[in-house]
Amino acid sequence: MYKAIVNDDTYISILEDRHANELYQLIDSSRESIRQWLQFPDLTHKVEDTRAFISRSLRRFANNDGYWAGIWYKEQIAGSIGFLGIDWEAGRTEIGYWLGSPFEGKGLMTSACRTFVAHAFHDLRLRKVEIGAAVGNIRSRAIPERLGFTQEGIIRNYERLHDQYLDRVIYGLTQQEWLDQQAMS
Repeated sequence: MYKAIVNDDTYISILEDRHANELYQLIDSSRESIRQWLQFPDLTHKVEDTRAFISRSLRRFANNDGYWAGIWYKEQIAGSIGFLGIDWEAGRTEIGYWLGSPFEGKGLMTSACRTFVAHAFHDLRLRKVEIGAAVGNIRSRAIPERLGFTQEGIIRNYERLHDQYLDRVIYGLTQQEWLDQQAMS
């Protein structure tokens, strides 16, 4: 299945059932850091929950409506990145992502997102990529900012997490903006 080389130490590959145990162990060992901004760790209690997530992702991939991939760093699963769905009519997708705590601060997610953005524009021929993050999640917000995305707005009270409502900032990048950036670098 789909595999993309990010750099000498890192690659991205579609999650498959055989990855369930390793992915669950990463989620479980990083539960506290991940759950600060995302709900899924509180819904992932056993390997079977991770297996069900992978199965749903593979169905979405088969239906041409997005998918999740694992990020491997030095042959260890480090996190996950995905297209949260693809609006083929509008030519738009949103990228979601998370990293296990031992892999933070290495530039892995910025590199993985760059690879996914290139895939969206060059291979899928989409016209726009969006990334959303909680307003207070400065580390997650830094990724689209580093990649030249434009902050398009803030959705107030976007989601409820741990008995509080979080606002969400939305970033967007068009295919033409990406191509212009690539031509300048």
